[in-house]
Amino acid sequence: MQANWNLLKLLGLIICVTGLYAFSNRRSAQRTVNGITIEFVGKDNLYLTQGAVNKLLIQKFGPLTNVPKEKVVLNTIESVIETNDMVENAQVYLTINGELTSKIAQRQPIGRVEGASKYYLDAQGKRMPLSRYHSARVPIITGKITGKSLEDAYVILNYINKDDFLRKNIIGIHVEEEGKYQLKFRVDNFVVNLGDVGDLENKFNNFKAFYAKATKDQTLGEYQIVSLEFNNQVVCTKI
Repeated sequence: MQANWNLLKLLGLIICVTGLYAFSNRRSAQRTVNGITIEFVGKDNLYLTQGAVNKLLIQKFGPLTNVPKEKVVLNTIESVIETNDMVENAQVYLTINGELTSKIAQRQPIGRVEGASKYYLDAQGKRMPLSRYHSARVPIITGKITGKSLEDAYVILNYINKDDFLRKNIIGIHVEEEGKYQLKFRVDNFVVNLGDVGDLENKFNNFKAFYAKATKDQTLGEYQIVSLEFNNQVVCTKI
């Protein structure tokens, strides 16, 4: 008899839990989206606005507020947001209180190509269109733009961005031809002939040593061209 009583209690507990679960699911299914939050993560989030994202979602889905939660397909919303050229990736989720939240990482430009076509080169080495909301202060890439020269410019820019001195002072890369690159500096009236992208660490270390000595000797203004093209040498041309 005792065993039967325990079995009845177990069945009763299962029925209660199942009922509560079904009730909770029904209540959850009846809930609607009660608000939308758009949050940009990372740094330099200047190339896209919350209003632009809202407009994109409305154009695709219509107003999402008051839409039943069960009809909201989060993966689809993420994919739509990521169709924007300024978006690197997006994460979309529903909070417990029914708020639809989008966390968006924007693409980051590291260089700007100025030629027949104008666009950014982003942190992944891909073409990124200019933004209507903000103009990035990044080195300008000019000259004979080709697929190979852009790949090399990406290598140079990645190196520059890891060095505080170079990042603050180099404002442009000029492509004379593939494998022959020239760097433009912010303040001083000279350019640096870099050559190709081989052995960048050694080239830039030699240049910084030259720059420090010329600054100390107050002779920096005497030079017009500084060449790093030759093995382990800094060759200077005076004005």
